Amino acid sequence: MPLILKRVEPGRGARWLRDAFALYARRPLGFTMMFVVFLFAALALSLVPFIGALLQMMTLPLLSLGFMVASQSALLDGPVRPSQFVLPLQGDPARRRSLAILCLIYGCAAIAILLLCDQISGGAMERLQTLMAGGPAAPEEIDALLADRAVSAAALTGTALATLLSVPFWHAPALVHWGGQSVGQALFSSTLAVWRSKGAFFVYALVWVGIVIGFGAFAAIAFGLLGMGQIGSLVALPAGLLFSTVFYVSLLFTFNDSFGSAEGAPRIEA
Repeated sequence: MPLILKRVEPGRGARWLRDAFALYARRPLGFTMMFVVFLFAALALSLVPFIGALLQMMTLPLLSLGFMVASQSALLDGPVRPSQFVLPLQGDPARRRSLAILCLIYGCAAIAILLLCDQISGGAMERLQTLMAGGPAAPEEIDALLADRAVSAAALTGTALATLLSVPFWHAPALVHWGGQSVGQALFSSTLAVWRSKGAFFVYALVWVGIVIGFGAFAAIAFGLLGMGQIGSLVALPAGLLFSTVFYVSLLFTFNDSFGSAEGAPRIEA
């Protein structure tokens, strides 16, 4: 697939989300099933002794690429199913090797960020994650950890570093899979593409923030007026699943606008 780096207008950032929601609506069960299957697979990997967390982080580039493959298939009226996560690994050995290296680099970098944040918080971040993942916990203890300045500093540091890490990896898996680029070239091309389209990505992020905050406010007010505040909190889970899935669906549109059109991309056989 010939790739031509393009400059994307800021207004396209909002269009990415509009197109992603529209495409999700065409295959809601397929896309949701893909994300749920990935969550279960990631949970299983996290249970592997010693290297479970690393393996879990290493799967994230394949998550984004799998959704891009599935989204391209949906655009061409093809199927959407979890097997498309492994479809990129069935290519030629050079591309498989490059994808494996990308996954390893990303996993190691993500783990390093987590370890740094835990050091900054003095171990409080790990304690907070344990409390929140372990079911019912004392609200007072969670509130105390959240109010800790070290935890706030660690959270801000982690968010900033995770954002920086996402830039070179945003398009990199797709550039390897569809463009046949090497690891270094893909990371560089992705960074350059995101930088050249920073206005569009800023709008994209801004619209996402507006959607999430707007939905949360609407749900709180609506269920509060109905006297069903506790039910309102339960809506957060399916809403989070929906928004997370649509986010990954939107990745293809960011790639197509940066490097080519959906019509020019090859049909994904699945």
